[in-house]
Amino acid sequence: MLKLNIKNETSRLRTVILGTAISNGPIPKLEDCYDPKSIEHVLAGTYPKEEDMVFELEAVAKVLKKYNVEVFRPKVIKDCNQIFSRDIAFVIEDKIIRANILPNREEEIEAIRYVWDLIEDKNRIILPEECHVEGGDVMPYNDYIFIGTYSGEDYPDFITARTNMDAVIAIQELFPHKIIKSFELRKSNTNAKENALHLDCCFQPIGKDKAILHKNGFLIEKEYNWLVNFFGSDNIFEITKDEMYDMNSNVFSISENVIISEQNFTRLNSWLRKQGFTVEEVPYAEIAKQEGLLRCSTMPLIRD
Repeated sequence: MLKLNIKNETSRLRTVILGTAISNGPIPKLEDCYDPKSIEHVLAGTYPKEEDMVFELEAVAKVLKKYNVEVFRPKVIKDCNQIFSRDIAFVIEDKIIRANILPNREEEIEAIRYVWDLIEDKNRIILPEECHVEGGDVMPYNDYIFIGTYSGEDYPDFITARTNMDAVIAIQELFPHKIIKSFELRKSNTNAKENALHLDCCFQPIGKDKAILHKNGFLIEKEYNWLVNFFGSDNIFEITKDEMYDMNSNVFSISENVIISEQNFTRLNSWLRKQGFTVEEVPYAEIAKQEGLLRCSTMPLIRD
C-alpha cells in the first residue's frame, strides 16, 4: 500500500507520478484544443512533436532519478495526451482526490489505475459531479490550501475555467482543519497572455517562505495583495506577462532547496540561485506550448 503524504509544495519529494508523451496522438483539431496557447501553435504550424516532448519528459525523469525519487508513469494509451498528470488527480495529506475533468480525459485516469489501487479505499476521494477541479488550481501550504477558481456567471463559456466554487466548498468540507483561500483567476479562451489557466500559471510557493507571482493572473487585486503580504514582498519574484506566458511560475520543487526549472528561464533561474536554491535546468519549451509545464506534468504522492 502507498501511504500518501502531501502537506505542501516543497518538502522533500519521495514519490511522484510523471506524465508521458509516448503515443501522444496527432496534432489536435482547433475545436479539440483546451486552451488558447495550443490553438496558437496549431495555427502557426509549431505544435510540438511527440519525439521532442518525450525527450523533455525524460530529462525530468533523469533529474528525479538523480535525487532518488520513486517515479510512476501512466500506462501508455494509444493516441492520448497523457503529459499533464496534475490535471487528473491530486493529493492533500493522505488523500488522493480525483479531478472532475473535461469528459474526454476519463481514460487518463484509467492509465494510473494501478497507482490508485495501491491507496487505501477510504483515502480515495471522488467529488460530486457538480464540483469541477483540476490539480493545477490546488496548492496545499501547511495550514492552508490555496485554490484558484472562477465564479463569474459566464463560467460555462470558458473552456479555460477549470475549478468552480462547488469544488472549493467540497475541499473545505474534506479538510475542516485547514484554512482555504480561494483566488479568482483571469480567464480568456483566445488570448494566452490574458489567461491564467490554473493557479500554478500565476503563482507558486517555493523554498520555506518564498513565492513566484504574476499580478495580472489575479482578477481581484485584494487577493493578489493578500499573497504579497503573506509572503512579504522581499520574498516574491514577480514575473512579467511574457514570463507568465512562458510558464515561469510552473517550476517544480524536489525539496526546499532544489527546484527543476526550464533552461530558458534566465531571469528566474539566476534569481533562484542568488536565493541559494539548486536549480536543475531541463529543456521544456515544447511541452510549454500546451500551456503546461513542470508542475502540471507531475503529481506528487509522498513528500517527507
